[in-house]
Amino acid sequence: MKEREIEEIVNRETLAWDTQDVELLVSVFHPDMVWPFPPNSQAHDPMEWVFVMGRFNKTRWMKLWQELFDTHKLLHNVRTISKIMLTQEQDGAIAVVDIDTLWQDHQGKENHWKGRVCKIYSLVGTEWKMTMQTGALQY
Repeated sequence: MKEREIEEIVNRETLAWDTQDVELLVSVFHPDMVWPFPPNSQAHDPMEWVFVMGRFNKTRWMKLWQELFDTHKLLHNVRTISKIMLTQEQDGAIAVVDIDTLWQDHQGKENHWKGRVCKIYSLVGTEWKMTMQTGALQY
C-alpha cells in the first residue's frame, strides 16, 4: 500500500535526524526540493517565510546539516504522523507530521523545532522523494 511507503520515508527521515546521518537524510530529497522556513511557529502567512538553503544541492545541504550535527546535541526528536494523503493517481502525496525536535548548542542555547509540518512527495520512478516541506507551525 502506498501509504506505508510514505510512512517509511517519514520514518527514514526521522531516523536520519535521530542518528545524525547526513547521507540518510539527503536520501529523501528530490533534486528539485525547496524548503521555505517561517521565522517562527506563529508565522502562518507565507509572506513572512524565508529561504535559508536554496534549491536542493546535495553537497551544500550535507555540509549545512553536518554543521548542525557537529555543533548541536539532539535532546529529543518526537515525530507523529497525523495524516497521509495520496493523489488519485497515486503519484503524489503529503504527510502531515507533528514534530518536537530540540537541539542544544555547545553554549547551552536551544533551537526548538516544534509544530506541524506538511511534507510533500512525488513518486519518481519507483521511489518517493520529498519535493517541499513547510516549516514547523503551531496551529
